[in-house]
Amino acid sequence: MYRVDNAVIMAAGTSSRFAPLSYERPKALTEVKGEVLIERQIRQLREAGIDDLYVVTGYQAKQFDYLKEKYGVRMIYNPDYLLRNNHASIWRARQVIRNSYICSADNYFSINPFDREVERAYYAAVYAEGHTDEWCMTEKDGIIHSVTIGGRDAWCMLGHVFWDENFSKKFLTILEQIYDDPATVDKLWERIYIDHIRELPMAIKKYPANVIYEFDTLDELRQFDASYIDDTRSVVLKKICRKLGVKEREVTNIRACKGADTAAVGFTFQCKDRHYRFDYEKEELTEEC
Repeated sequence: MYRVDNAVIMAAGTSSRFAPLSYERPKALTEVKGEVLIERQIRQLREAGIDDLYVVTGYQAKQFDYLKEKYGVRMIYNPDYLLRNNHASIWRARQVIRNSYICSADNYFSINPFDREVERAYYAAVYAEGHTDEWCMTEKDGIIHSVTIGGRDAWCMLGHVFWDENFSKKFLTILEQIYDDPATVDKLWERIYIDHIRELPMAIKKYPANVIYEFDTLDELRQFDASYIDDTRSVVLKKICRKLGVKEREVTNIRACKGADTAAVGFTFQCKDRHYRFDYEKEELTEEC
């Protein structure tokens, strides 16, 4: 058994698919069923006896500053959040990663998934029946054997992970060796793990349905928290609805439009069988054919 040293909560990304809410505030600061996502995670970690907490920020980093005083967490800034994938957040936190939970700040756990002592390195997983586009795992002797993007009737990567100190040292050594390789820039840390899966044994920790949630879009959040159907908390959407003379519940199928730097530059949506596009830079709403 490993006694958990700390937790690193990754909150650097733009979460552009969560437009327009993520344009106005980091996704991790979204309130879900009365509790801010990252605050709920911090509370659950603390309840498990894990007090040494680090938050890796990037996009709109200053909005997270209040957490230092409110919860005593420590901040690590990732200046490459627009230039590299999430492995850059791991790299910035490498000095503190030992027997550590690595968490995504935008996950919602209906029950506390954290423990003070952990048997071995693992990736949290939920079961998907039928076809899925998620990252699907197979296992052999209790260890992840392979991972494919997309599959059927499979355990899928979703939620937090635990790295024991041996796993951490091996992964960080690999990351150091490949960090300056141009091919690494766009890789998720999970892709790097898959590339070296035989060197990095990790178990699947299986969770029942309705424990781990991730909301990629506003429509998905609305399915979980019905209060967002009539009140999106979005200044932009409220202005759009006033202009169109519609209720917020009539704006659906919101999809972000990305620019060259991968940040959201606008979004499209459907309203009363019509399709629209909103441009952030021009603050312009146009109807699409």
